[in-house]
Amino acid sequence: MQKVLITGAAGFLGSHLCDRFIAEGFHVIGMDNLITGDLKNIEHLFKLENFEFYNHDVSKFIHVANELDYILHFASPASPIDYLKIPIRTLKVGSLGTHNLLGLAKEKNARILIASTSEVYGDPLVHPQTEDYYGNVNTIGPRGVYDEAKRFQESITMAYHTCHGLETRIARIFNTYGPRMRLNDGRVVPAFIGQALRGEDLTIFGDGLQTRSFCYVDDLIEGIYKLLFSDYVYPVNIGNPNEISIKDFAEEIIKLTNTDQKVIYKPLPINDPLQRQPDITRAKEILNWEPKIGRAEGMNNTLDYFKSLSKEELHKSDHRDFSE
Repeated sequence: MQKVLITGAAGFLGSHLCDRFIAEGFHVIGMDNLITGDLKNIEHLFKLENFEFYNHDVSKFIHVANELDYILHFASPASPIDYLKIPIRTLKVGSLGTHNLLGLAKEKNARILIASTSEVYGDPLVHPQTEDYYGNVNTIGPRGVYDEAKRFQESITMAYHTCHGLETRIARIFNTYGPRMRLNDGRVVPAFIGQALRGEDLTIFGDGLQTRSFCYVDDLIEGIYKLLFSDYVYPVNIGNPNEISIKDFAEEIIKLTNTDQKVIYKPLPINDPLQRQPDITRAKEILNWEPKIGRAEGMNNTLDYFKSLSKEELHKSDHRDFSE
């Protein structure tokens, strides 16, 4: 049985990756310091013999006993609300954490895939975004702690591949949604659904003409899986190119939830991207991958998940204050 280490295992994407690799017959080691993750996302795996979990911060020294075949590095705050509250820890997990995991991969002779992001493109001046675009990022802006952590992550990963011959893969992940997203984390899908279910007005930042391209989580996980087992070492966009404005998306959510909320407008945050659409030509050609699940089906699944939450969870005002 091959062994895979998944960091950020209790998070949104990490937990779905644990499910996929368990289903594929791997022995899965989940690792998470639970600063933004939630054990309820993976508690269904605790009874399995081929799953183990460690509460650990990957920014510190990492030890894994015996052999290890693959590493997927998905540990990182991923929502603006989180990384604006803990900017230094966000930088550390993208730099020190990645360095530690690359060293572990080198020691174990394991293949490593890192979760990069469309945020490496910043507020793009090229549309749609191809992997050859170098980005438009404000290094000292409030979002720079996340954007630059991921850009450094890509650089050091490629350096380990070049200098040490390490088997590396780089996934540039675009907006993804689905069950296990956290309410009130600042991202538009859970924000809109949560507001609609609570009977609140839907909040749009800016004029609502900015665009996003939403990929359902099952499609994203399939793309990650295919990339890990490909022979391609350079960054690959993984996302859904079906673009929609935030204003139109708010109207979709109102219809989907059968509610009658108003839409209110607030100022756009600093450096918030005005366009976000992946060019997935490379993923199609190299991985034979493209999204299969449409937004209507995916949003219905996501709505069902949020409807299953308790009243307490639905009305929780904030995830964590990080004061500790």
